[in-house]
Amino acid sequence: MRTNIVLDEKLVKEAFQYCRAKTKRELIAMALKEFVENRRRMNLLELEGKVEFAKGYDYKSLRAGK
Repeated sequence: MRTNIVLDEKLVKEAFQYCRAKTKRELIAMALKEFVENRRRMNLLELEGKVEFAKGYDYKSLRAGK
C-alpha cells in the first residue's frame, strides 16, 4: 500500500540509531511489525488467570517430550 505521511524528522533520526534500517521505508516496516507483535503480547497477558487447566494436566512431562 502506498501512502504519504509527514514524520517527525527528529524522531526518525533517533529511531535510526536503534536499528539497522537503511531506509525510512525499512524503518517504518520494522516499527509496524514491532507494534503489532507488542499488541499481540499484550492481548495474551489479558488472559492471565482466566485459563483453567484440566485436572491431571502435567506441563512438565510435555516439556520433557514424554
